[in-house]
Amino acid sequence: MAESVYKVVELVGTSSESWEKAAAAAVERAGQTVRDLRIAEVVDQDMLIENGKVSAYRAKVKVSFKFED
Repeated sequence: MAESVYKVVELVGTSSESWEKAAAAAVERAGQTVRDLRIAEVVDQDMLIENGKVSAYRAKVKVSFKFED
């Protein structure tokens, strides 16, 4: 395997339904503008609470992509 360099960025996805959908939203949105996504790692999860109820799930995701030659 040839040597490669990857960039890692941190994103926050949100969903009114679940952490899984929040993470998927972050990856899918990044995939619209960044080519060659390689790895996504969920590093944190939290919830937004309004009026004593969960209004949104948030997932902090690190996404890596390969630098092009």
